[in-house]
Amino acid sequence: MSDSDQQFYWCLQHNKVESGDQLCRSAERLGPFPDRAGAERALETVRERNESWDAEDKRWNDDR
Repeated sequence: MSDSDQQFYWCLQHNKVESGDQLCRSAERLGPFPDRAGAERALETVRERNESWDAEDKRWNDDR
């Protein structure tokens, strides 16, 4: 598999990027990401999305 076909995951158990045949259970990983850099910032992406969704929920509830 070439690097362009490979998908990357962030392992929550081991706190590292995983790919190929070396993957933990799907319940313990985030992804897939198209590149290693995306997987490395997975926790930051989750935090940013959660903050955005929380703000959206607050706006929704305030408008009711």
